[in-house]
Amino acid sequence: MHRAKSLAFIVAGGTVIAGLVGLAFLSGGAGLAAPNSPGLATQGLRTDNRPAATPVDIELALAVDVSYSMDTDELAVQREGYADALVSPEFLSALRIGTHGRIAVTYFEWAAAYDQTIVVPWRLIDGPESADSVAAEIRAAPIRRAARTSISGAITFAMPLFETSGYRGQRRVIDISGDGPNNNGMPITVARDEAISRGFTINGLPIMIKPMSTSMMDIENLDNYYEDCVIGGPGAFVVPIKTREKFKEAIRTKLVMEVAGRVPERPVVPMATPLPRVSCMIGERMWQQRWGP
Repeated sequence: MHRAKSLAFIVAGGTVIAGLVGLAFLSGGAGLAAPNSPGLATQGLRTDNRPAATPVDIELALAVDVSYSMDTDELAVQREGYADALVSPEFLSALRIGTHGRIAVTYFEWAAAYDQTIVVPWRLIDGPESADSVAAEIRAAPIRRAARTSISGAITFAMPLFETSGYRGQRRVIDISGDGPNNNGMPITVARDEAISRGFTINGLPIMIKPMSTSMMDIENLDNYYEDCVIGGPGAFVVPIKTREKFKEAIRTKLVMEVAGRVPERPVVPMATPLPRVSCMIGERMWQQRWGP
């Protein structure tokens, strides 16, 4: 369990989100660790020696849940939220403050352990035109839904994508959004720990906007599950979405933080406790109780 080993942060919705995307955030204001400070954001920055690779500030894999627990309206808002975030003034401002002023991004959708679809392959974003192009690709793809929820499968699928991206990032981030716990494939902590050992950071966007339904394999405190079981690596953080109205805003906040390499200086949740607050196998147990092995 990495709660005691990897510092992780949670950004609450509402007022915190509004503050993070303001000028104080983008100018390195109080309350955030700057990417070039000796703080958490610089620990474990990863580079490689591929001679033909284009250097970028971050290689970012956006891994988006399309399991049946997500209704079609949520899927549409989620898709639109990512597209809008990439062309937002806040995102473009964060892009400009990087060492290279450019990032590499890929966008894929996931459900079961072996059900992942790349919607947008690796693309370079270095300004408004390239951001518009990637946003248009995201919007143009047909919306789909699929069975089961395998966060571990999404992480396992994401890792080798970086080896053939054609880019050399100072940071490598896997960005997981979803509305339920892992219930298929290898245990989530196995995939998470492997990714951390290989120098990746995993950030999370737990979606908690609907009333909990055990018939849909929902759990209470999904944000705690993401903090304790999903995210990890240098500067990992969670941005929970708890109201539909904050959906797009939360996505934008998360992307701005990732691109700018900034994280909250202090965790809201103390990280000394060695055990997770939510069982990391809760999704698998719920599935077995309902459907059997």
